[in-house]
Amino acid sequence: MLPTKSRRKVAPSAAENGDSAEKLDQLLLSSAICNGEDVGPFVRKAFTSGKPETLLQHLRHFSRSKESEIEEVCKAHYQDFILAVDDLRSLLSDVDSLKSSLSDSNAKLQSVGLPLLSSLDAFVEARNVSRNVNLALESVRNCIRLMELCSRSNHHISSSNFYMALKCVDTIESEFLDKTPSSTLKRMLEKKIPEIRWHIERKVSKEFGDWLVEIRVVSRNLGQLAIGQASSARQREEDLRIKQRQAEEQSRLSLRDTVYALEEDDDDGLGGGGVGDDSYNGGGGFDLTPLYRAYHIHQTLGLEDRFKQYYFENRKLQLTSDFQVSSMTPFLESHQTFFAQIAGFFIVEDRIVRTSGGLISKLEVDNLWETAVSKMCSVLEDQFSRMQTANHLLLIKDYVSLLGVTLRRYGYLVDPLLDVLSKHRDKYHELLLSDCRKQIAEALSADKFDQMLMKKEYEYSMNVLSFQIQTSDIIPAFPYVAPFSSTVPDCCRIVRSFIEDSVSFMSYGGQLDFFVVVKKYLDRLLSEDLDGALLKLISTSIHGVSQAMQVAANMAVMERACDFFFRHAAQLSGVPLRMVERGRRQFPLCKARDAAEDTLSGLLKQKVDGFLTLIENVNWMADEPWPNGNEYVNEVIIYLETLVSTAQQILPPQVLKRVLQDVLSHISEKIIGALLGDTVKRFTIHAIMSIDVDIRLLESFADNQAPLLSDEEANQLKTALAESRQLVNLLLSNHPENFLNPVIRERSYNTLDYRKVVLISEKLRDPSERRFGTFGSRGSRQNPQKKSLDALIKRLKDMA
Repeated sequence: MLPTKSRRKVAPSAAENGDSAEKLDQLLLSSAICNGEDVGPFVRKAFTSGKPETLLQHLRHFSRSKESEIEEVCKAHYQDFILAVDDLRSLLSDVDSLKSSLSDSNAKLQSVGLPLLSSLDAFVEARNVSRNVNLALESVRNCIRLMELCSRSNHHISSSNFYMALKCVDTIESEFLDKTPSSTLKRMLEKKIPEIRWHIERKVSKEFGDWLVEIRVVSRNLGQLAIGQASSARQREEDLRIKQRQAEEQSRLSLRDTVYALEEDDDDGLGGGGVGDDSYNGGGGFDLTPLYRAYHIHQTLGLEDRFKQYYFENRKLQLTSDFQVSSMTPFLESHQTFFAQIAGFFIVEDRIVRTSGGLISKLEVDNLWETAVSKMCSVLEDQFSRMQTANHLLLIKDYVSLLGVTLRRYGYLVDPLLDVLSKHRDKYHELLLSDCRKQIAEALSADKFDQMLMKKEYEYSMNVLSFQIQTSDIIPAFPYVAPFSSTVPDCCRIVRSFIEDSVSFMSYGGQLDFFVVVKKYLDRLLSEDLDGALLKLISTSIHGVSQAMQVAANMAVMERACDFFFRHAAQLSGVPLRMVERGRRQFPLCKARDAAEDTLSGLLKQKVDGFLTLIENVNWMADEPWPNGNEYVNEVIIYLETLVSTAQQILPPQVLKRVLQDVLSHISEKIIGALLGDTVKRFTIHAIMSIDVDIRLLESFADNQAPLLSDEEANQLKTALAESRQLVNLLLSNHPENFLNPVIRERSYNTLDYRKVVLISEKLRDPSERRFGTFGSRGSRQNPQKKSLDALIKRLKDMA
């Protein structure tokens, strides 16, 4: 510390030399040098001021001051150095003694430790050998496990247990590959592991490819089986409906003595198990094991997404190929295979969506289904547009509706398919109407207009009971002669077939209330086609009374049959019969019925006209009445009685009444016409009395029909003779002037035309008049009846 204090005193002693400015410069220079600062500014200043000698002087002064300071420091530390040297010398002696003791100790240690070192070397060598042996054993164990895994992997591969083989390969790769001591074995494993994986992928892909080929055949069989089950279920429903309709019909006929029960088969049907259930997996060849194994293997290989895409693309290609419709085979023959293939495809896909664990999504299947529906709709549109046979459309429609029922169970939307079927509803019915027109024409052309003979009960059931055209619930004795000809059951069969085909087409088509549509086309068939065909038959093929009578009888039976047709259509359509009864309309064959009756009446009138020609033989100037009627009326009545005895066997009373009423009205008109005709110039009151007898005979004939008709209808039959009866009554009346009384005229002479009365009354000859009576009866009184009649004639002429 002393040198430090002496060093601090040097600077003040040097600063005392020189003046204050030089001292200041000297101090600044000393300070800069001590602080290690740049002395360049001082040099520039010295040369600038032209006093470099001063700078040199200051530097020399600083140098001298430092030399003296150094000298003082050296003097101060010299004593310490001497002390240190002394300490080192004393230490050297201690070191020499220590060295000798260490040498002795080392000699003793060497003599003692030399055997130990030999033992240690032997131990280290033995430990190294042991470590190497353990490493070798571990390597052997690893190799043994590796070989076992390799052998197990090979066994799994040979057994086609690819998943376990891959697990073995993964274990080898993750646990043993890096630990394999043999580089040769490691290189072999590094080469073989990818080859094994590629081999497994190739084998699985081949199995999957085989499955893709097989599943197409399986899908077709699967679709056919599923649609067949839907068809069986539909048939069971139809059978149940038939039993229900039979029970309803028997109930409607009030057959209460029998108990009717509807029994439903205890069948699983589609509700208790079907092709879509897992139970079918083993029994029907619907095996998805190759697919699931391929999917699992690709998941294990880390190729899940690639396999999903590969599967989807291949199935999409298969579906596209299923859409191909062969132009070499008629669609009618191939449509079942076509639709069954598509149905089976989507049944398989539905199972895969539910059980594969994500191989294909519901959205992807829905997209495929939309494509399939679009293609099927386009195929149906094209094929329907080409078809010209109603039965072909019906067969395809039925199968498509079964396809819809089948796939709707799996959640697929089938409304577009049903819309296509509904769209072609009108075309189907037009074709069906065309077929029925041809069948009706053939049935009518084959009719011989003979009553149908039935020898067995089954014939009666088939031709009468099946159409509910019987007039009694009692089964007749056989052989049975029906009141109708073979045309009636033939036409009934055609119409019934039309109804069933129409209902079959409309059923299961998505439209629940289709009775209106069936009824519309049934009306067309009856009122246009059948009615028109019957009109044509009546106008072209009826040439005799027996033929006309048979056709009229047929029409009466057809009227009952038409009621059955609408009830049958309602039952098949599931509509309550009370609605049909409530909405009953006019008889659709009324034109043909009226034409048949008009034709029969016309032919009968022609026959009657032949007998009425005998009216020319009437003695109009008779002096006394003919008590038994004129010849013509007796002939007419004989013919009419013969006609009625025949007609009542086949014609309903109402039809017979209308025909007889028309004929009697014609006879009445003929009698009036004879009195008005030019052939009768004059007639006597006795001739009118004879005509009165004729009319009474005709009225008696009408009264005699009361057992066949009701009393009211018999009276209505007599009204057909009203005009001739009223005219005779007027001519025979004692007060013919009552004709002018409106009340009496409306009550007793409402059918008479006053013009005819005038013309006929003018021809009446007074009984008092005789030939050359002006000479014999001069001055005699005129008959009051004749006088009153003349007054009536005059009044009527004045009114005219």
